[in-house]
Amino acid sequence: MALQFDHFVHLTPDPTKAAEAFQQLGLHAVQGGKHEKLGTYNTLSYFDLSYVELIGIFDEALVSEAASIKYSLRDTFVENHLQAGPQRIALRSENLQELAERFRAAGLEVHGPTDFSRTRPDGTLVTWKLLFAGKENEGLRLPFFIEWDEKDAERRVDLTERGVIAPHLLGDIQVDGAAFAVRNIEETAALWSSLLQLEKGESYEDEVWNAKVQRLTLQGGDIVLYEPLGDGVVADVLATGGEQLFALQFKGATQKVEKITNALYRFV
Repeated sequence: MALQFDHFVHLTPDPTKAAEAFQQLGLHAVQGGKHEKLGTYNTLSYFDLSYVELIGIFDEALVSEAASIKYSLRDTFVENHLQAGPQRIALRSENLQELAERFRAAGLEVHGPTDFSRTRPDGTLVTWKLLFAGKENEGLRLPFFIEWDEKDAERRVDLTERGVIAPHLLGDIQVDGAAFAVRNIEETAALWSSLLQLEKGESYEDEVWNAKVQRLTLQGGDIVLYEPLGDGVVADVLATGGEQLFALQFKGATQKVEKITNALYRFV
């Protein structure tokens, strides 16, 4: 079952202020809700079914408790010392159980699928399943994986009727891809394309960020790997924090880069 891009997780001290920053850019953003048992809450900005989750913490103890699940999103929060910025991306699947079996066969440690939920501001409940996988001492963490309890078509209708999916003042903006800084682009592309069963897409050099680029193609937004060719944004990311997710790219607007609480949003 082919994976799709689902969402980009950006930890921020104040999700409401981050949503306001999105709105100032001309991007539609709304209140999300609370993960009551996980210690977090969010605001959201949707681009069809691909979205940005601007997530904040209301209870560090609950976050620390949830971080006991290895390779989970809260584990990443704690590993990153709760520092604001991009954390992980989620890829969407229609069969997490099948994915879990594939990862175990590949020698990964797997947790899930496990049921999760969030209460919307209007009191209704959103439900989904999550899967986390990885290897000890890995450099770059894999995405995590989500299976919504509603089908895509049903979610699109529901989110549109609720005003969560809505036009952006900036225009017809779509997610282009999530940007990862890596030290060896060939090795990472080979590993991830094999594990995630993704096709390698375009390969090129990015003069603005002075890096080699390799795309792994996904519906809803690619995985975009960057390896530095010299000094520049990507080299700085690696020097300060190692291999990591560092930006989200959009298409459909004038080229520019905006920084919001340690996350880069690039319009290409």
